[in-house]
Parts: sequence; C-alpha cells; structure tokens
Amino acid sequence: MRRQLLALIGTTTAVVLAVLLVPLALLVRSHAEDRAMTDATERAQSVAAVVGGSLGRGGSSGREVVAGVLDGLNGKEQPRTSVVLADDTVLGPRPVAVSDDALALARHGRAFTYAPGQARGGGRVVLVPVLGAQGGGASSGPGQGADAGGRSATVVQVSVGEDRLHAGVLPSWLAVFGLGVALMLLGLAFADRLAARIVRATRQLATVSDRLAAGELTARAEPVGPRELRQLAGRLNELGERIDGLVTAERERGADLAHRLRTPVAALRLDAEGLRDADEAARIGDSVAALERSVDSVIRAARRAGAAPGSRRCDLAELVRERAAFWVPLAEDQGRAVTVLAPRPALVRVSAEDLTAVLDTLIGNVLDHTPEGTGLWLTVAAGADGAFGVLTVEDDGPGFAGGGEGAADVGARGTSGAGSTGLGLDIARTTAEDSGGGVTLGTSPDHGGASVTCRFGAATRP
Repeated sequence: MRRQLLALIGTTTAVVLAVLLVPLALLVRSHAEDRAMTDATERAQSVAAVVGGSLGRGGSSGREVVAGVLDGLNGKEQPRTSVVLADDTVLGPRPVAVSDDALALARHGRAFTYAPGQARGGGRVVLVPVLGAQGGGASSGPGQGADAGGRSATVVQVSVGEDRLHAGVLPSWLAVFGLGVALMLLGLAFADRLAARIVRATRQLATVSDRLAAGELTARAEPVGPRELRQLAGRLNELGERIDGLVTAERERGADLAHRLRTPVAALRLDAEGLRDADEAARIGDSVAALERSVDSVIRAARRAGAAPGSRRCDLAELVRERAAFWVPLAEDQGRAVTVLAPRPALVRVSAEDLTAVLDTLIGNVLDHTPEGTGLWLTVAAGADGAFGVLTVEDDGPGFAGGGEGAADVGARGTSGAGSTGLGLDIARTTAEDSGGGVTLGTSPDHGGASVTCRFGAATRP
C-alpha cells in the first residue's frame, strides 16, 4: 500500500511539474533570444548613428573613425558588427552572408532582423540602414552614400550566432530542472510520511484483529491515522468489548452451573456409600465418580476459555519427567519399573494443567488396569515434520482386550474394557485434538502390551 501511494503521488507530481516547468523552460529560451536581439538592435542603431556622422564628413578620416569604433565593438564573445558601404566595401569583420534581396531591402531604408538559416551559419542578423551617409568610395563626394532616390546605400550588419542567441539558457534550464527535482523529492518525502501514517494505522488495526481472532479479547486499537481509520478503530474496540462481555458471561454461567452440580453430586455419592448392597453401592459410586469427572471437565473447559493467549503451551518432556517422578513411589510399591525417555524439550500447544490431567490419566490407567509388576515406558519425541510433540505410553501387560478392534472400542467415550468410566482416554483424545493432534491406540511393538500415542501440536517459542 505504501509503494502504491508513493507511485501515485510521484506520478501526479511529475505530471504537474512537467506542465509547469516545460513552458517555463521554453519561456527562458525565448527571453534569452529577445534579450540578445534587443542588444544587437541597439548596437546596430548606435553604430548607424556613428557611421552616419563620420562618413558624412567625407574622406578617409571618416572610414578610419568607423573602423576604430568597429574594432572596439567586436571584442571576444560579442556580436559581430560590420558596415557594408554602397560599393560593397566592408568595414570591420566579414559579415554573415545574407541574400541579395535582404541587402537590397536594407539599402532601401528598411531596418529588420534576418535569419540566414543553417546553411549560412544560423543565428540572426540585424540590418539597419545608415541615413545621409557618404563614403561609397575613396573619392566619394557629398551624397554618394545614397542612390539617386535619396535612399541609403550603407548598411550596418550585427550578426548574433546561435551560442550568443541562447547564452545563459543552459544554466537556467539546469536551475529549472534542479527546482523540479527538489519539488519532486519534497513531494515524495511528504507522500512517504503520509503513506507511513496510513500504513501504520492499518497495520495496527490488522494486528488487533489478529489478536482478537486468537482469543485475546482485551486487545484494543489506538485511534490513529485518518478520520476513517480512527472510526474503524473505534468500531473494532466496541466489537472487542462486546465479544469479551458475551464470552465472559457465557463462561461464568458455565462455571456457575458446574459448581452448582457439585452439591447434588456429592449428596449422591454419600447416598451411594450408605447403600447396604455392596455391589449396588459400587456401581452407583462409579457412576457418581464419572459424573464428578464430567463436572470437573466442564469447569476446566470454562477456565481454559478464559486463559490468556500464549498460556496454552508447555514443555512436554519436562512435564512427563515431573509426573513420572510423582507416580514412581506408587509404582515401586506395586513392583513396577517406570522408564522415561525424554531427552529433548518439546514445546506443545497445551496448557500445563490439561497436560497434567492427560498424563495422570494415562499413567493411572496402567497402574489400575494391569497386573502388579508390569513395566511402564514413557517416551517423548518430535514428529517427523516437527509439527507435533509425540507422547507414547507403553506397558508389557496384556494389552487392550480384543487387539486392534478392542483398542478402537476402548477409545470411544464412556467405554472401558476394565469396568471404569471410560472417560480417561477420551480426555486425552480431546486434549490432543484441541491442540491439532490426535490419539492412536494399539499394541506396543517393543514390549507387547498396550500402546497409547498422543500427538500434540507443536508450539514455537514466544
């Protein structure tokens, strides 16, 4: 967006500058030509006045005076000034060749500017007739500088070359070009600041939107930038507040309902324990325990919904070592060997609380549903593509009832092959799937017993 704004403003500025500066450059060229021609015309008229007075006295002294004046005028980088007498004698430097018609017109008393063309050297020539001049030849008498009709026979020629005609144009054009470049850079600098302000405000809105989408409902945008973007930031903040209020209310209602259920569940458990029939008491007790776990799951889900973004991550390897150390005393009492293979850290997108519940469930299943003395192996590894942290819980017990098909049945919610509630493996599967992974049940190829493989989505370091 920033580049597009710079390109748009740069193109617009360039067009405006071209419209303004091209005519200005042409005006500078025209002004230089007018100045040079004005100077040449004044010079020709001054020389004509001197020539008229000097040649009017007759004799060679008049020509010497004119020659001296011309020597003084024809300095370096000055217009070439010459006097053409009636007998075509030239005083001063050789003039630029003009056509016979132009010279004849000047001798008839017309003063004008003549353009010889590129074939004759280019530039301009100012022709001014000398009125009342004498001196057509060495023995000219009075009146011999004019023809029988009294018209001038002597002409002053001032030649202005192309370099003189356009003197100072190139520096002026460079100055105009430099002004255009400066204005262009100034316009681009202003456009860059304006674009940066707009882009910065837009990126901030996008960042806040991403944070809201990720569950950070407290994210708010700062109203900056143009009026439209400030209005958009205000509406986005209102939306975030509205969503935050709705989610908070829903979470509180769910948690409140779960807490209210605990009281009647506790009463049911007490009633079940008071039954005289032990088998009936055990059956109802198991059902009440399953209900308690369901209520606890609802409470954990409500708390997890309100967790701050980024808190749902932990080191799978570290937590496996921690929970294994917690269960080792009970395992030793049952004569079990617990082996932990977690050599490297493995960050996963699961909160430590949820992962602790999964580990306790899987380890507890092995301790509760396999014969004493059965070994337990906990292995942590990274997925082949690095997108998952893989936890494998294996034993050398009898495995799942029915082999592969039995493993699929045990994984179903509320189903157990050992008389339990069947919710433990479902908790593990739900937690893994929420992180982007899943759970696979089967037979351990190395130890021959049950194998539970949980794949948790990998989390990058903050």
